[in-house]
Formats: sequence, structure tokens, C-alpha cells
Amino acid sequence: MAEIAFDDFLKVDIRVGKITQAEPYPEARKPAIKLWVDFGDEIGVKKSSAQLTAHYAPEDLVGKQVMAVVNFPLRQIGKFMSEVLVLGIPDENDDVVLLTPDKTVPIGGRMY
Repeated sequence: MAEIAFDDFLKVDIRVGKITQAEPYPEARKPAIKLWVDFGDEIGVKKSSAQLTAHYAPEDLVGKQVMAVVNFPLRQIGKFMSEVLVLGIPDENDDVVLLTPDKTVPIGGRMY
């Protein structure tokens, strides 16, 4: 495992957001869901495409708090522009399980 300096870690801006809208994204190469995530007044609502279909239905994601990297460059996912990277961990089948706070916290809060 490669080591990084603490200053490098501080460059990654990971925030908590709340999913306000979720839609199936059947046009994606791998099954995915389009997400709109609200990070509060400072950052606003940002879009993301996430391969979450094994464990989540779009209607079950609305209102869920998630962790996301908000300072990566934009990424084109098919015809959809992803603005943030929603974070997850693979389960035993390599399907994505979302990283979420274990308690409800104010949206926009930065991870430290």
C-alpha cells in the first residue's frame, strides 16, 4: 500500500449530502442509478451516476445521506455528467454498498 502525506489527504474534499432525486440509468454500460445529491448552501445540488442497482432501488435512495468526494473533475458517464463521486465499499459479491453516516448529520459537513 502506498503512503501519502497528510497534506495530500486534506486535498480530498469528502462531504455528507442527502439524495433528493434518483432515477434508473439504463443507458449506462453497467447498470447504474442517476443521483442528485444536496450538499447544502455552500455546494448546492450535484449529480452523480453510481452502480448501486444490486442493493438499492431509486425510490429507496431519496432522503438517504451519503458521503461523496466533491472536488474531483467532472466525468462524462454516457450522456450524463457526473459532478461528484458518491462513495461505497464492495460487498462479498463486489456489489457497491454506500458509505453513510451512522447518525443523521447536517448536510454539507466535511469529513475529518
